[in-house]
Amino acid sequence: MRSAWKYFLFAIFLIVVDQAIKLWMHYVVIPDYFGEIDIIPGFFKLHYITNRGMAFGLELGGDYGKLVLTVFRVIAMGVISYFLVKLSKRNYPQGFLWSLAAILAGAIGNVIDSIFYGVFLNNAPFDAPSPWFHGQVIDMFYAYGLDGYWPDWVPVLGGTYNNTPIFNFADACIFCGVVVILVFQKTFIEKEVAASGQKNDTDYDTVIDTTNNYDEEEN
Repeated sequence: MRSAWKYFLFAIFLIVVDQAIKLWMHYVVIPDYFGEIDIIPGFFKLHYITNRGMAFGLELGGDYGKLVLTVFRVIAMGVISYFLVKLSKRNYPQGFLWSLAAILAGAIGNVIDSIFYGVFLNNAPFDAPSPWFHGQVIDMFYAYGLDGYWPDWVPVLGGTYNNTPIFNFADACIFCGVVVILVFQKTFIEKEVAASGQKNDTDYDTVIDTTNNYDEEEN
């Protein structure tokens, strides 16, 4: 049986990195660099921006949209934590568990923004009913070199303008975790099936050995 502690520690490490980057952007990049730093000129930069909603700047509208989103995130965190513990005990493939931990870290990272930043960073929207649970998420990673019109030959998107989403480290954790699970899901399933089959074979051999020993003692 494998412990889930190392996966939770990994998630905590990612959360610390996420919060450190966000607070650095808020307290250093805004006053000292006017909110942005060009990392790869003409293509990628750190650009301070806040948003009310989900990952990659998406937003859930309505007066209670932010609160609903935060509650959903908290529930998702509980569900992910439960499965992380349960699947660890089942010795599920580690690649899946590391990915699940990254998704958990990303969810918690953005929830921290939503719950606390409206109070401690005073960044809640002016029309928010309360600064608590209405803090805005800080984003900064911007591949602005990808902005522009899609070529006409691209299906569906051809001729339309692409505004590249600005995201943060927590978003990246969620995205990478989901992509790894989707890409390697077949491998994870095969490993789980193989491990379960091996365990069942071991249990079966144990039962047979016990039965044989019992028969020998009876004889």
